[in-house]
Amino acid sequence: MTVREIAELAGVSIGTVDRVLYKRGRVSAETRAKVQGIIEQYQFRPNPIARRLKRNRAYRFSILLPRRDQDAGYWGQALDGIRAAAAEIAPLGVETEILEYDRYNVLSFQNAADKAVAARPDGLVIPPIMPEKTGPFIADIQREHIPYVFFDADMPGTAPLMTICQDSFKGGYLAGRLMHLFAGSFHRPVAVLDPHGEDYHIIRRRDGFLKYAAEQGIKTVVREYSGYKEPEISSEEIAGFFGDYPNLDGIFITNCMAHRVAEAVQRCGRTGDFILIGYDLIPKNLQFLKEDRINAIISQRPETQGREALLNLYRWIVLEQAISPRLEIPLDVYIRENAPPE
Repeated sequence: MTVREIAELAGVSIGTVDRVLYKRGRVSAETRAKVQGIIEQYQFRPNPIARRLKRNRAYRFSILLPRRDQDAGYWGQALDGIRAAAAEIAPLGVETEILEYDRYNVLSFQNAADKAVAARPDGLVIPPIMPEKTGPFIADIQREHIPYVFFDADMPGTAPLMTICQDSFKGGYLAGRLMHLFAGSFHRPVAVLDPHGEDYHIIRRRDGFLKYAAEQGIKTVVREYSGYKEPEISSEEIAGFFGDYPNLDGIFITNCMAHRVAEAVQRCGRTGDFILIGYDLIPKNLQFLKEDRINAIISQRPETQGREALLNLYRWIVLEQAISPRLEIPLDVYIRENAPPE
């Protein structure tokens, strides 16, 4: 089925079909309905290469992303998925610019954000972490009418085309249940270590865990660390926490830093006396999971999230296909016995 064939079936000009397809110019409601009916009947999809040639320039997408080595390499995994998607759509006339920034440096983020807006991209992909930095930027791109897709987390009060992430509250609740299954019963408190406690999805994970603990009558201790003060939680900070709370039945760390807890445990000479649950199959977490120094890890599939974020932006902008407003990533649980190969 071609545009010419649609025009012949509808008894209209090719230009009229073009106006219906790309929602521009005046077309009567009757004619629009007739053309749309034929398009839907034959499941016609515009040719992205032909569209690019017609608009006389490539589509340009921008990706705003924390530096690939930060958060113990978590963002490098997301970047792998983004690059895979960029390679898929490059032959179809889409240019992808990846703008990395230091998430612990306000000026670095602002420089990357300014560059993204100045480029006037056709669409943007961004993880909405650090609300104090990201929130004003999202307001800027909404004023500029730049469509955007979120991945890794969501942010209330915004209007992305699509959000790709896990249900963070359910993830925290699941962590509580996992800890209970491993421990059997609790005689001492359990702790929540909360790096980046200002991030909405981290808050939701903490709240989910605390809800499970409250339902089960489990005593809890919460220690929050601001991600704006120090780049990632340090082993020294964790050792200090152990000094304050030497008797615990378990620790849930709400981001990818479970390996830091395992390292601090080793330095303190403590082994096997509490349950450790964390997030993300970054290399060190995977290593310690296999060594039974971490009991369980909840994976977020960052490669899948990055890839799907860019591909769905492409589907909406270039192909003009409908996309779901939300893609929920499963809560994958890994223990030593099902740990994937490195």
